[in-house]
Amino acid sequence: MSPLAEARVLFALARGASSRGSHAERLQRFYAPQAQSYDAFRERLLHGRRDLIDYLLTTAGDRVVELGAGTGRNLEFFGARLSQLAEVQVVDLCSALLDIARRRLAHLPNVRVVEADATGYRPGRPVDVVYFSYALTMMSDWRAAVDNALAMLQPDGVLGVVDFYLPAPHDDEGRLSRRARANRFWRTWFAHDGVHLSQEHLHYLRSRLAVEVCWERAGPVPYLPWLRVPYYIFVGRKLR
Repeated sequence: MSPLAEARVLFALARGASSRGSHAERLQRFYAPQAQSYDAFRERLLHGRRDLIDYLLTTAGDRVVELGAGTGRNLEFFGARLSQLAEVQVVDLCSALLDIARRRLAHLPNVRVVEADATGYRPGRPVDVVYFSYALTMMSDWRAAVDNALAMLQPDGVLGVVDFYLPAPHDDEGRLSRRARANRFWRTWFAHDGVHLSQEHLHYLRSRLAVEVCWERAGPVPYLPWLRVPYYIFVGRKLR
């Protein structure tokens, strides 16, 4: 990644996300100037994506949907398994990022790129796996997105999520810990760029699915090596 490209991304992050217009318009305004460098910069920030793909345990013939797929980068974590899937649909609302996804995935006959809202889009038939990668925190109605994902899954289908989050602010004895102060920092820092961290994601996911994987971790932040941002990896099976 060139210094100029990195500076362009940093400028977009410093300027922050707009509050004007529809969700699609806000995404386009924020990501279009940095779309070409989106993946290179975020390789160092979006942790746990390869782990999530591995935990999904997809098998040959599965039908898969990624909601909030952006540039389609996550499909490369499937490796050789990708060509064995019956169909993969990558869904996003930002046309600038989807332009990159179309170029990246054009050679894959089993992959379809869809410009649509994750809260309302439905594939033509039930699917085996749905996942979100650093997308729920960018959706104001994230519960509706989770509910929609569950609705498109066949019985016993799998839902996976990896995303930033806010850990519980209290220690084991119910006292406020240093995490409370850290949570305030992360909530403010990410909200500037239209990313809204929550303590409710994991609670909601656990209430709606049979939990198979649930990890809470922390990873480094570009240019701020002394900080570690909290994120989680969740995989659950649809309840009958």
